Amino acid sequence: MQRAVFLDRDGVINRAFVCDGKPYPPRCVEELEILPGVTEALALLRSAGFMLIVVTNQPDVARGTQTRAAVDEINGALQAKLPIDEFCVCYHDDTDGCNCRKPKPGALIESAKKVGIDLCASFMIGDRWRDIEAGQKAGCKSIFINWGYKEIQPKHPEVIVNSITEAVKWILEQEI
Repeated sequence: MQRAVFLDRDGVINRAFVCDGKPYPPRCVEELEILPGVTEALALLRSAGFMLIVVTNQPDVARGTQTRAAVDEINGALQAKLPIDEFCVCYHDDTDGCNCRKPKPGALIESAKKVGIDLCASFMIGDRWRDIEAGQKAGCKSIFINWGYKEIQPKHPEVIVNSITEAVKWILEQEI
């Protein structure tokens, strides 16, 4: 079984746009900005033998304020620049009741089944409570990047950090 690091997209690998204390995704590839340290952090995880899987909620598609093509273009631009193995995207809104929308763990569990990932030996890095809860429900160790958003805070992440660089350092220390 393989180990993986599941990563939220907006606010973890690329800059989220914060309005009134709440994060929002870039609307197009031209607004996409990879956060400092991400390229190096993902390279360290890859060299340590982890699969890298982005698990992202993109409910603006269901809400009609974003197109699936724009989300796919942003994901494609990230995959072209970063060593990401897979993108698991939920295009639903809360009212759709799907199992792939975080905080439900469906996307992590399905990805793990598909490629043989040991969830208990894996990690979830996120910047919102939904990410942390999904990781915990899937059996992963969850790491919270705290950007100080004005919203619900996660319950009991393994560790709280200020960047993906700190998150990766913590993951690699667990390996010692």
